[in-house]
Amino acid sequence: MGWLDNEVALITGGGSGLGLALVERFLDEGARVAVLERSAGKVAALRERFGTQRGMHRVVAVHGDVTSYADNERAVSAAVDAFGKLDVFIGNAAIWDHASSLVDLSPEQLENGYEELFSINVKGYLLGAKAAARALVASEGSMIFTLSNASFYPGGGGPLYTASKHAAVGIIRQLAYELAPKVRVNGVGPCGMASDLRGPASLGQQDLRIMDSRSPEAIAGILPLQFFPQPADFTGPYVMLASRANNRVLSGVMINADAGLGIRGIRHAAGGLHL
Repeated sequence: MGWLDNEVALITGGGSGLGLALVERFLDEGARVAVLERSAGKVAALRERFGTQRGMHRVVAVHGDVTSYADNERAVSAAVDAFGKLDVFIGNAAIWDHASSLVDLSPEQLENGYEELFSINVKGYLLGAKAAARALVASEGSMIFTLSNASFYPGGGGPLYTASKHAAVGIIRQLAYELAPKVRVNGVGPCGMASDLRGPASLGQQDLRIMDSRSPEAIAGILPLQFFPQPADFTGPYVMLASRANNRVLSGVMINADAGLGIRGIRHAAGGLHL
């Protein structure tokens, strides 16, 4: 028996990185999963990998873009058609600005980067929430949004990414207020990890992965827990927030899963216990 037996989840950006780790963990916990993914190759890989078991689908992969309401609606419909309901919506698809600073960006890059990044990171969350809301009210389910250490601290990206992740905090609080008492709305803010997170095409970063500009050693070095997290390390809070048996009281809550980043203190990484 898993924490999510017989639950149905829809995960955006579930073809790689944290999204794929969530697909795997939710399946292990007994859920059935729909995925909205804009990469046709990743959709094909999901279908090939998970296919059917005993004549039944456990994963339904939908090719589409989170910036399109119609595509979000198709993904919700695919989940409900395949599994009869929707219990959890996880807004996860995002892009990162590779810490491009205000000073270094040209006015044109700033404007175009804003339009592209906010379209995915903010509008994508809102459109997904809108498409899923009716089904989640019916099931009295939950929404979970992927935040970032940049939702809480400066330096987790440039001003575009940081602003988008602060906007996601506002989305969580507002939707938790609007959708109570039927739907719980929460967030999880992971720190750096190995993923396929890309940058905006408008900044020429569409083929640049997050780990192309950050080394595992550099990430581990600034974290008090002194290790380089893998995507699977962050899936536990999502499971807990999605679980009906283990979360009846949390809504509007943001779990800061930052490996201790927020308690570095003035002495930075030099502090702490070293044995």
